[in-house]
Amino acid sequence: MCCLAGADGGIRIGRVASGIRVFKTLFAAGLALAIAGQGAAQLPVVQLPVAKPVDLLPKTMLPVDPATPPVPQPPVPVAPPPRVLQVWPKADAAALLAVIDSVAKRGLVPTDYEPESLRAAIVAGEGDLLNAVADRVFTRLVTDLRDGRTPVEARVQWLVKDPDAELYPVDSVMRVALMTHDIETALASIEPDHPDYSALKAELVKTLPTDIKKINLIKTNLERWRWLPRTLGQRYVISNVPEYMLRVVDRGKILAKYRVIVGKKSTATPQLSAMAQGVVVHPPWYLPQSIIKESVGALIANNPASAKAQGYTWTGAGKTLAVIQQAGPKSALGFIKIDMPNPDAIFIHDTPNRNLFDRTERAFSHGCLRTERAMELGILLGILQSGASAEELAALIKKGKTEKYPFKTNVPVFISYFTMATGVDGKLQSFVDIYGRDAPVVAAFAKPRVDAIVALPPTGG
Repeated sequence: MCCLAGADGGIRIGRVASGIRVFKTLFAAGLALAIAGQGAAQLPVVQLPVAKPVDLLPKTMLPVDPATPPVPQPPVPVAPPPRVLQVWPKADAAALLAVIDSVAKRGLVPTDYEPESLRAAIVAGEGDLLNAVADRVFTRLVTDLRDGRTPVEARVQWLVKDPDAELYPVDSVMRVALMTHDIETALASIEPDHPDYSALKAELVKTLPTDIKKINLIKTNLERWRWLPRTLGQRYVISNVPEYMLRVVDRGKILAKYRVIVGKKSTATPQLSAMAQGVVVHPPWYLPQSIIKESVGALIANNPASAKAQGYTWTGAGKTLAVIQQAGPKSALGFIKIDMPNPDAIFIHDTPNRNLFDRTERAFSHGCLRTERAMELGILLGILQSGASAEELAALIKKGKTEKYPFKTNVPVFISYFTMATGVDGKLQSFVDIYGRDAPVVAAFAKPRVDAIVALPPTGG
């Protein structure tokens, strides 16, 4: 053992080493006696060398003055272990190449997946090169079919939570593909399972190659399905903003359809997912600052009597002005809202301006969804999610008090944006791109693929 500089250091190390040797001797003797049935109690008492506790500690472990907090040290970055590449037989690599050559039928770009590099690696034969190229292009395919090819910055206001990366990791999909020797089925298993996705793929195959506008429209909407969770659930609520419609779906069947009013261009409705937890009858409205600044603040300042007549109450002034519209016949939220907490405070609610549902274009709100027959929707969800009777919920509404009726089981809500989708007649239709959100996706497809797509916000907000 090397000696520390200075006599004291050498003595301290000597004491520690001596103590360790004595301990080992005693332990061995005690074990032998215990085996012989004599017990450890008969061991001779040996006096260990005495050393001050502080002498046995390295300097980095010496007591610190409590008045002087230790300086936090940054964590040492640990590199992840190297990824072990799967072995790709030539037959499986050839099947992967066939998928790439036909991937345009899925609305993706074949050149993104290096078909020529994979073809050359197959010709070169099995080995490290083929394993590396096949691994790289398969990873890209899984990522794009599962999560979408479009970078986040081109997904304008798309805040939907998508757990698919955790549910279908690349390595697991690849193992299944190579174990079954069925590359196509393994990749198809991670694609969206919604009927609209299949309908859009079928429409893309039928579209003439020269119809670039329609091809881009279909590709854009196929891509949006990949931004959603692969499976939306057995029961869910989904709204398609450009269609101005909302649906309640149960086990693949549409139970009810409702016309909705969506956000105007200046206060566009974001695309998000949330969990509906219940219905609130006669809800008060806590106005966001954007609406206070836009209109209600001026009404309060210039005509407080009119503001009070419309049910507004307020505290503070100027930048600290906080406004609530009390429940009542003039409330902007109407008689009911669906309680679906989310960071953007977007929810589905009734409206006193029911005449607006007769219009074809219905972009009038400040971001929330106003729905026709809101009480029917609330009662339907209450029956489905809590087993309540229609009479029970109707009586709650008639009481005229603000009350929340919680669901026993939450129901997923998706606010989506599809400019081509199945309409109320069950056929694929195109809808006006009211917020101009198709162009950024089309532009992203025209650019080289970005290998590292940044994950979407986990909060959905």
